Amino acid sequence: MNIHLQSVMGTGIQPQQFIDGMTRNKESLLEWYNRFRWESQEDEHFFRSLRARGTWRCLILCTEWCPDVIWNLPVLLHVLKHGEIPVEILVMEQHLDTMDLFLTNGGRAQPIALFVDAASGAVVGQWGPRPQYIQAVMQQFRRDNPDREEPGYQDMVAAARKEIAALYHAGTEYQAVIVQELRQLLTTIIQTEERPI
Repeated sequence: MNIHLQSVMGTGIQPQQFIDGMTRNKESLLEWYNRFRWESQEDEHFFRSLRARGTWRCLILCTEWCPDVIWNLPVLLHVLKHGEIPVEILVMEQHLDTMDLFLTNGGRAQPIALFVDAASGAVVGQWGPRPQYIQAVMQQFRRDNPDREEPGYQDMVAAARKEIAALYHAGTEYQAVIVQELRQLLTTIIQTEERPI
């Protein structure tokens, strides 16, 4: 990845500060947070095993108005807390330069969770803005509708967002998918760190 965020570390806010300061969607975020359950003891054990590492921090770029943040931030917070990985929230509007280093299809999609080496500030992994199977809906939409000036584009993007919302509202299955994606990402980071030079 070769991006270093040493200068950004320590400039964010704590997750509880972010939640306490929310003026929109706070109840929804807390509802999804409270619905989180570990689907597998093996997953729970994996994240618990990270507690001894102490080598990473997680910087999460997000805002309170984004629906994907309301659905996905609760899962990120549960997993990171369980692994005792220190977390800072970088409110997007206050960190646009950093956000613009991690665009999704040219846009400021969020949340973006950045796993950073605590010593060097090097970004060693990234997750977001959505579970891959949900993000695939928007990727397909963008492939099928590349011209944002096309008549009816706003109606079509609204329909794609409605399809995405339906996938989230189908239950908490998406949360288990995020857990799996984070486990896979962190496993890859660990393997890379342990690989001899």
